Amino acid sequence: MTHILCRDCCQVFDGPAEICDRCGGRRLLPHAEIASLGIAHIDCDAFYAAVEKRERPDLCNKPLIVGHSGGRGVVVTACYVARTFGVRSAMPMFQALQLCPHATVIQPDMAKYKRVSETIRAIFASATTMVEPLSLDEAYLELTEEHRLEGASPAATLARIAKRIEEEERITVSIGLSCNKFLAKLASEFAKPRGFSVIGRAEAKALLAPMSVRKIHGVGAVTARRMEGSGLNTIADLQALTEQELVGRFGKFGSRLALFAHGNDDRRVTPFRPVKSISAETTFGQDTASPARLREMALGLCERVARELARKGVAGLSIVLKLKTSDFRILTRSRRLSHPTQRAELIFASVTALIDREADGRHFRLLGVGIGDLGPAAGADPTDLFSLADMPKLQGPKLQGPKLQGPKLQGPKLQGAKLQGAKLQGPELQGAKVEAAEVHGAEVQSTPGPAAATQR
Repeated sequence: MTHILCRDCCQVFDGPAEICDRCGGRRLLPHAEIASLGIAHIDCDAFYAAVEKRERPDLCNKPLIVGHSGGRGVVVTACYVARTFGVRSAMPMFQALQLCPHATVIQPDMAKYKRVSETIRAIFASATTMVEPLSLDEAYLELTEEHRLEGASPAATLARIAKRIEEEERITVSIGLSCNKFLAKLASEFAKPRGFSVIGRAEAKALLAPMSVRKIHGVGAVTARRMEGSGLNTIADLQALTEQELVGRFGKFGSRLALFAHGNDDRRVTPFRPVKSISAETTFGQDTASPARLREMALGLCERVARELARKGVAGLSIVLKLKTSDFRILTRSRRLSHPTQRAELIFASVTALIDREADGRHFRLLGVGIGDLGPAAGADPTDLFSLADMPKLQGPKLQGPKLQGPKLQGPKLQGAKLQGAKLQGPELQGAKVEAAEVHGAEVQSTPGPAAATQR
């Protein structure tokens, strides 16, 4: 029997029908399994552009690009009118404006988008206890009976969510409904904008077969080229191979490919996913090969990352530097600390070491700083005598650039001094007292010495 969802009155009834006999609506979605599927993916349509357009009614039917203007700017998102001219996300802004010179360009306002996102998530949370956000504008929802907070069916609940977001926030969403996350996300892409699509269990394998391998979750450009180079162009080509054959070709990912190719996915909808990494990056107005310029830009990024670590109450062990060359090659380099940190100065110390290694005369257009291996901040940044970052500010005379060296410095008191670029070195520094000091760029070496082990 075919069940039908009316997207206008948000009711499910038995079909066939061309018009809803309850409200007269014509936005009907028929599917034999629509009453039994409970995993959904909801994606806001051109989210940033939609938020901007609701505040600028004069732009309603005009092309709008949200992104960074200028020669190095990129498109963050484009409304659907602009997309008809070929404008796409991540496209260089100069190219987007060549395709659509009459488009309006608006700088992104992330704080505003975050506020709207939080309101939309509250609407999701009013319908189910199982919401897994993926970004500001998309999420998975599990609407099975044990988690659903409304009496209506999953499909009817989703229709109500879409209608409520459209009425209250004046933006539209596209919905995919299926039996698992992979199929639900795939379905949400079928009929954008303002779409609602369903993929049932019975049809999944046949529906997937003619699609490109690039439609499979986790298959990026590199893997796709590798597949296509070996004759695996469609999902049907993957369906023809056993799991063992796929594992032999693609390692552990082969097992995942075997599941997805047949429409299966054992991943659960997981609320409150732990943050795996935090990063910040910037594109330069002009390419630079200057190590000093790279370090200068990295400092601000390290401070942004440190603030976000503190805000989220986490600390990280692995420092990552990202560089994009003038010919668009992306380089990533990493360094592991001896203990987790939230401190900008420790992140910066590792980043500058990585910059110095890579700044060999090449010109770079982008720099990024990240930190991974995140965990609770409770055990981060142990404090001790040698933790220079903890030293209070110094008032008084200035000692600049000396090297204080000796077999043993025991019990001296350095008070009211400013040590700038100093190097304190010796096999043992014991009982030293440093009061009211501000230390800039100092290096302390001892055996053993906790401060010397802050990074490696």
